[in-house]
Amino acid sequence: MKLQQLVEEKVGFLIVFTVILISFGLLVQIVPLFFTKEVITPTEGVKPYTALQVAGRDIYIREGCYNCHSQMIRPFRAETERYGHYSVAGESVFDHPFQWGSKRTGPDLARVGGRYSDEWHRIHLINPREVVPESNMPAFPWLARKVVNPDVVVRNMKALKTVGVPYSDEDFAKAPAELENKTELDAVIAYLQGLGLALKNTR
Repeated sequence: MKLQQLVEEKVGFLIVFTVILISFGLLVQIVPLFFTKEVITPTEGVKPYTALQVAGRDIYIREGCYNCHSQMIRPFRAETERYGHYSVAGESVFDHPFQWGSKRTGPDLARVGGRYSDEWHRIHLINPREVVPESNMPAFPWLARKVVNPDVVVRNMKALKTVGVPYSDEDFAKAPAELENKTELDAVIAYLQGLGLALKNTR
């Protein structure tokens, strides 16, 4: 029986053949990236997140912000003219998980750092329509009422260290003081204000 006929007539063989083919394709596409310098080396100016930014990033993920906002500017003029320099892999080496994606209900946030003031972000997160009347973004007023838990943040930083983020014992020791009396809103703003600064002014 010819291979093609076997695959077409026997569902089990079709499944196995498909899995093997997809696995081979993934290996060819993904494995080389683990050894590509541009992918595994931080872009100049990219630093690990501060404790407050780690807290903000966790809240950003918890609240599902990634469902509407990508952090991946494609290398097309229409995107670079609007958002700035296209995204490069070296910017995301400390992101676990990284926030690249194609879903974009709201604007891309890869270069939002420094674009608006802290106060603008504060108003926007509490009630988006106060600064963008046509916005369909939900409000997040509870972020201003909840205080960041330093123990949780330090635990998350230690977990990030195990996957390669170069945090030190000093970073862990300083975190509680940095997070003292900080709200979740403060944390999200700190995270947003740090996004994309390394390549922000490059064209």
